[in-house]
Amino acid sequence: MNEKRHAVVKFDQMDLEESILKALGEIGYEIPTPIQSAVIPELLQGKDLLGIAKTGTGKTAAFGLPILNYLAKIEVKKRGGRPRVLVLAPTRELASQIHDSFKSYGKFMKLKTSVIFGGVSAKSQVRSVEKGVDICVATPGRLLDLMSHGQVVLDQVEIFVLDEADRMLDMGFFNDVEKIITELPKDRQTLLFSATMPNDIESLSNSILIDPAKVEVTPESTPVEKIKQIIYMVDRINKPHLLNYLVKKYRIKQALVFVKTKRGADRLVKIFSRYNLEAMAIHGNKSQGARGRALKDFKLGKLRFLIATDIASRGIDVKGLSHIINYNLPLEAEAYVHRIGRTGRADELGTAISFCDELEKSYLKAIEKCIKMKIKEVKNHPFPPGYKQDGQSINEIKISKKRKISNQASRKTRSRNKKNNTRKKS
Repeated sequence: MNEKRHAVVKFDQMDLEESILKALGEIGYEIPTPIQSAVIPELLQGKDLLGIAKTGTGKTAAFGLPILNYLAKIEVKKRGGRPRVLVLAPTRELASQIHDSFKSYGKFMKLKTSVIFGGVSAKSQVRSVEKGVDICVATPGRLLDLMSHGQVVLDQVEIFVLDEADRMLDMGFFNDVEKIITELPKDRQTLLFSATMPNDIESLSNSILIDPAKVEVTPESTPVEKIKQIIYMVDRINKPHLLNYLVKKYRIKQALVFVKTKRGADRLVKIFSRYNLEAMAIHGNKSQGARGRALKDFKLGKLRFLIATDIASRGIDVKGLSHIINYNLPLEAEAYVHRIGRTGRADELGTAISFCDELEKSYLKAIEKCIKMKIKEVKNHPFPPGYKQDGQSINEIKISKKRKISNQASRKTRSRNKKNNTRKKS
C-alpha cells in the first residue's frame, strides 16, 4: 500500500465550516497531523477510506472533522433511534473519548450526539437516541442489545466508521461487527481504521469498502526516536520497593502504570496506598462510573497515578503525560508500542520506565526485536536481581514479620489465660 502524502497546511486552509474552525481555534488546533492532512481532503470528497494508523496519530479528528462538516452542510430532520452517523469502537473508554471529541469539535453546531456502551444502565442511553440523534458512538455488544429491542435502527446511517478494527478482532467482537454491518444501508460512506492488517481485517475491508482512498501513516517520530526508554531488571517481589524509589528519584508528578491483570491492578493500588501515593485502577471489573471518574480525575491532574490493563487503557489520551511505567511487561510486543505511545505525543518528550523480572525476559527480547533496538538497562539501583535486605530476601522478611506477630499474639494469649486461671483459683 502506498502512503498518500499531502502538503501540511493549516486547518483554516481546508474546506471546513467556520463553526468547526472556531471550535478548533478554541482548543488550540492549528496545524493538522500527517494523518489529518492525508485523510481530511479525501473524506471531504465523500470517498470510502482504509486508514492504517497506530495510536497517537490524531485519527479521531481525521475522521471527525469531515463528518461534522458533512452534517453541517446537509441538514435533515432527526428521527428517533435512527442515527445518521455510526462510529464503532472496541472499548468504553475509546467510545467516550470519540464522543467527547465530536462534542468539542462540534461545539458551535446544533447537533445531537450519543454514546452507547455496556457496564452501565441502558436507560439513559436509550433516552439519548429515542429523541433523534445525528452521531452515535458505540461498542458492538450494547449496540446489538439495543438493536434487538428496536431501540436503535441503522437504516438511516449515511456514514459508518469502524475504528481500531484489529483490536475488535483481538477482543472477539468480529462476529458482532459483521452482524451490525448487515443492518446498514448499502448506500453509505464507510471508513475503516486499523493499526495492523491481519487477513480477516483485509477481507472485511475488501467487502465493505468501495474504491477507497488508502492512507498509511505512522507518527512523525517513532517511539524509539521520541521516547526515552529505560528498563530495570528486578525480582518480582522487589518491584513495589523499586517503584516507590523511582517515583521519588525522578520526582514523577503523574504516570500511567501498566499491569498484566485486573487483580494485579487492584493489588498495586493497595501498594501505592502503603507509600502514601494516590492511585486508582481501571479495568473491566470496575463499574463504568468508577472508571469514568478515575479517568476524568487523571486527565484533570487530580489523580497522580492511574493503573490500567492493556484493554482498559485503549483510548486513554492525556495531554502532557510525562511518564509511562510498565510494572509488568506485556505478553505481546506490539502492546508495548501502544503503551509507551501514551506519552511523548505531539512535540512533547516522554519517558517509559519498564520493570523486567526473570520470567519476563522472553517478553523483553520480543519487544526489542519489534522496536528494532535494545532498551537501555539501568543497572545501578538499590534492588538488583537477588537483592536481600540484611541477609534476607523481602519474602523472607515478610515471613519473619508474620512469625513475630504470631509469636507476640501467642504470648499475649498465654498471659491472659494465666491471669484468668489465677482469678479462678482466688
